[in-house]
Amino acid sequence: GGGWCNDAPSCAARAGTRRGSTRLMSKLEVFSGVLSNDPARNPDFYNWNRVKLRYCDGGSFAGDSEFRNGSSVIYMRGQRIWDAIIADLLTKGLAKAEKVLLSGCSAGGLATFFHCDNLGELLGGVATVKCMSDAGFFLDVDDISGNNSIRPFFSSLVALQGAEKNLNKDCLNSTLDPYLCFFPQYALQNIKTPYFILNSAYDVYQFHHIFVPPSSDPRGHWSRCKADPSACSTLQIATLQGLRSAMLTALKLFEGEPEVGMFINSCFAHCQSELQDTWFAPNSPTLDNETIAELVGDWYFERGAAQEIDCAYPCDSTCHNIIPSNQVSYWEMQMHMQGWVFEFGVYLCRVYLFIFSHDILQVGN
Repeated sequence: GGGWCNDAPSCAARAGTRRGSTRLMSKLEVFSGVLSNDPARNPDFYNWNRVKLRYCDGGSFAGDSEFRNGSSVIYMRGQRIWDAIIADLLTKGLAKAEKVLLSGCSAGGLATFFHCDNLGELLGGVATVKCMSDAGFFLDVDDISGNNSIRPFFSSLVALQGAEKNLNKDCLNSTLDPYLCFFPQYALQNIKTPYFILNSAYDVYQFHHIFVPPSSDPRGHWSRCKADPSACSTLQIATLQGLRSAMLTALKLFEGEPEVGMFINSCFAHCQSELQDTWFAPNSPTLDNETIAELVGDWYFERGAAQEIDCAYPCDSTCHNIIPSNQVSYWEMQMHMQGWVFEFGVYLCRVYLFIFSHDILQVGN
């Protein structure tokens, strides 16, 4: 995923990499999974217009501030980038859309929550606007040592990037700590637009960086478990159930809500909607015999109940466990199968927002 930056040094460093500048990003992108134009691979959305937004601001498209240090200036402009892109798309056909799905993965999945209501407002309530967040349900949870490292991280991010003014106003009015509204479990209580939560209960990013960050495991006892779930000890598996429990507790408030969809599986993965194998394929992960693509379609088109939560690991035999150490090779295999060859490491370093409209959308000249 594209991640975030929460202090001046990390944001300055990011600006000179493919995570912080479109000049350094790959020129070729692959549309697969939820972005595929093949009805056999993406039955509900294959014929929709698709737009992929480049993510480079390090603040989930929510920042708007400047940091000055002598003659050096860092401009954090995520919110302005979002505003400018949507304004441009509105002139190119988005304003005439009948159906729209806003989606994103990881930091882009978090951005989807932030901008869901805003997109609906910009379209004037005429279009059917819904939002899907893939691996964007980042938890407010203590790590295995009892510390909470994600709270101070998001707090410093919100402060540095001036994101508070762009977070959900109702959420901000309900707390004395604005950074808490960067967490979906608090912000979603105030979102009015229908949304779908696609997440693993053992999301590998949260497992590796929030629940068992390096600071909580100085002797590296979790290294083998992180690299290969089958190498986890019985005690480690029991500990990991705490991550799943925190996820299910946070989701409890949204269960049974008719406009909220969920696909919460018990796989070790992070981002499943853009990989063809995990989105819609003969061996895709399933819950109650439905793939991710089928359940998302049921939710968007209101064909039936669309909330599925998996049993605890290791019960699910349909999982595709995708660990960061082997994720590049996994993507490489997938893209070669589709006839694409490009720099895979570059692809994995970014997160996107996706906009789909079921009307004519013209992009470019």
